[in-house]
Amino acid sequence: MAMLGNFLHLSPMVLAISTSKPSLPNQGKHTKATPSSLKNCKTIDELKMFHLSLTKQGLDDDVSAITKLVARSCELGTRESLSFAKEVFDYSEENGESYGTCFMYNSLIRGYASSGLCKEAILLFIRMMNSGISPDKYTFPFGLSACAKSREKANGIQIHGLIVKMDYAKDLFVQNSLVHFYAECGELDCARKVFDEMSERNVVSWTSMICGYARREFAKDAVDLFFRMVRDEEVTPNSVTMVCVISACAELEDLETGEKVYDFIRDSGIEVNDLMISALVDMYMKCNAIDIAKRLFDEYGASNLDLCNAMASNYVRQGLTKEALGVLNLMLDSGIRPDRISMLSVISSCSQLRNNLWGKSCHGYVLRNGFECWDNICNALIDMYMKCHRQDTAFRIFDRMSNKTVVTWNSIVAGYIENGEVDAAWETFETMPEKNIVSWNTIIGALVQESMFEEAIEVFRSMQSQDSVIVDGVTMMSIASACGHLGALDLAKWIYYYIEKNGIQLDVRLGTTLIDMFSRCGDPESAMSIFNSLTNRDVSAWTAAIGAMAMAGNAERAIELFNEMIEQGLKPDGVVFVGALTACSHGGLVQQGKEIFNSMEKVHGVSPEDVHYGCMVDLLGRAGLLEEALQLIKDMPTEPNDVIWNSLLAACRVQGNVEMAAFAAEKIQVLAPERTGSYVLLSNVYASAGRWNDMAKVRLSMKEKGLRKSPGTSSIQIRGKTHEFTSGDESHPEMPKIEAMLDEASQRASHLGHVPDLSNALMDVDEKEKIFMLSRHSEKLAMAFGLISSNKGTTIRIVKNLRVCSDCHSFAKFASKVYNREIILRDNNRFHFIHQGKCSCGDFCYDEIPELCNTLPALELYYSMSQKFLDDKHKSPENSSVEDSPSPHRSPPL
Repeated sequence: MAMLGNFLHLSPMVLAISTSKPSLPNQGKHTKATPSSLKNCKTIDELKMFHLSLTKQGLDDDVSAITKLVARSCELGTRESLSFAKEVFDYSEENGESYGTCFMYNSLIRGYASSGLCKEAILLFIRMMNSGISPDKYTFPFGLSACAKSREKANGIQIHGLIVKMDYAKDLFVQNSLVHFYAECGELDCARKVFDEMSERNVVSWTSMICGYARREFAKDAVDLFFRMVRDEEVTPNSVTMVCVISACAELEDLETGEKVYDFIRDSGIEVNDLMISALVDMYMKCNAIDIAKRLFDEYGASNLDLCNAMASNYVRQGLTKEALGVLNLMLDSGIRPDRISMLSVISSCSQLRNNLWGKSCHGYVLRNGFECWDNICNALIDMYMKCHRQDTAFRIFDRMSNKTVVTWNSIVAGYIENGEVDAAWETFETMPEKNIVSWNTIIGALVQESMFEEAIEVFRSMQSQDSVIVDGVTMMSIASACGHLGALDLAKWIYYYIEKNGIQLDVRLGTTLIDMFSRCGDPESAMSIFNSLTNRDVSAWTAAIGAMAMAGNAERAIELFNEMIEQGLKPDGVVFVGALTACSHGGLVQQGKEIFNSMEKVHGVSPEDVHYGCMVDLLGRAGLLEEALQLIKDMPTEPNDVIWNSLLAACRVQGNVEMAAFAAEKIQVLAPERTGSYVLLSNVYASAGRWNDMAKVRLSMKEKGLRKSPGTSSIQIRGKTHEFTSGDESHPEMPKIEAMLDEASQRASHLGHVPDLSNALMDVDEKEKIFMLSRHSEKLAMAFGLISSNKGTTIRIVKNLRVCSDCHSFAKFASKVYNREIILRDNNRFHFIHQGKCSCGDFCYDEIPELCNTLPALELYYSMSQKFLDDKHKSPENSSVEDSPSPHRSPPL
């Protein structure tokens, strides 16, 4: 047992025994001490009076009486009564009046462990061993309980060694304590080993193992073990068992299994208590069976504080803040006094509602009831005031807090981000004395939301160097989103490798983000591979897969996925309809697009919004059905916005309808006079029709209003370095070689039949000048640089900020055939996968305007809507914490 003492590095003073006489009350009259009078002692003063009576009667050396006094003092369980018990014990032992017995030590160890004074309990265990008193089958469970509560894993393991050495390893009581100890310390494999080796098990054995699994995020193992218990063993579960298994079902969000567990409770006759009802309500709420949860809540009444708290907290978690406040009103009407847990839910509701008035009322209640001493209450108030734009009040609370935890600092950072003050959030983040995973996730998420994608990647690199922080799924969702916007395929592959290597759980949320990442990076095969690997696909996962196929030009597969989702009983939302309609638009599937659009409200109960009408206008316009598109706009239940008219204007450009184009442009200039793209489109319509004077007027109007057309830029990554080209710019150091490659590629393409499409050179100049202008489009410069700078046979990937014009599209097809290269062009609307002279778009969408601002933002709107949906649904809760476990082996830095 010396090893246990050595591990604790005990100083000589640790095991010191008090030699002073226990303090006794100064009373003149005493009653005779008897066993019955000891049982009636309810306070520390009464115990001291009893001890004084023993002394008066000369019984203070009676081992039996002293043992009972120590035991009774420990039963009271207060710090004062425990100290008194130890003083009596120390004094009698030191003065030779009595000798410590195993029962005395057991009483003291149990008393200290039960009161949470675990270190003192372990020291008493050591002192007992050093005194030469052998522990019995009760001592070991009490000692293990202290180790379990304090997570003293090393000490518990040494106690396990003593158990084996002293031949107590087969005792059921001791074995149950070992299972509980290992489970509480997170050593589930060790707990299961002890459990499996037990020759006999009772309900405590099974409950300890089930609860161990449930509390350590092994919910499925907990549920499986429960059903094995009730199927194979003659053991009746108790209320603790049921609470744990119900909580496991809630964690899994498995309503079907949860219903089976509830059926078992009713059939087996297990008495339903308040904790079980609270667990059931929590389970039904997390499984989105809100009506059943509410029925249980109403049935068992609102007089249960724990039940009210469970209902309110789940309402808050699901964003049903008004319902949460309704629970508070019900509590007050029923005479229940809200506690600090109740106030956390109410303050969070005010925070979500951005209701400063109600928040101040909550703050007043907190102050009147002394709850301001709780850190989590102050943190919730800071969060509420920051979100209500009352930063001064939030900072006053922050300054008064004596214990500013990492959650407190996170609340300030999140508040700054909420108010759009990213710079202030970053400065606060930099000065934080301690950062946890939530801190890093919050700042990385903010950078991604602000489109600071490269900065987000840099912060992630810094995060990797922090040994105390373990990257989680929320981190990787933000990084994958940043990577997708950057279109960096190599980085995307590394991110996926990092997730797999570090064992980060690929749940539906992270999987959906990875599908989106790979689709944006031009790798639809990897996107669909991840989609197919997901076991539980929600609407967002199907939406991402449909969008991936739409962006890759595989409209037929996108519609197949949409129909498969419907067949599986999932209810489509507005975002998935955008993806499906966009696929129809890109693939020219006019009839399917009409059917999907008409089914939105009639079949699925989803009212079409502006973006859906925009998709339909684009679809009809591409098919040449301009009059039908215009009629659809006129039939809209709301006023069409500038995006709708811009879609029509773009279609007019393709179809050459000058009059309708001018009509659409007039509408746009009223709704969004600062929209540069509409002016550019209209000027190009006039130029295509040879109406140069009208084109000049539009350009002059742009100049007078200070509007400038965004220059066309294309970027290509070669050996980890990004090279950016602007149309007409000849400043690149490799420009002579680029020009030579362009001349060679143009000649070889012309031999195969390529003819420059001069309709894309919308300037009133001669033919030779037009051909030269077309040859200096940014995507052609990037393409030529890729051909001279990369190895033969490798794929050339180009990202364009605007739309790819028909001439560059045609040139890329010929170049892919001439040089036997796959060329992937990503513009602001879609991907073009070009191989051996053929493009994934089927040439349906190549007839576009050169170097044009985004005129059809449906797909980008779809992506932004999808991202907002994920952000709102999967925000990391502020109470997330980092486990105290070693940092995993990290992959090499980016």
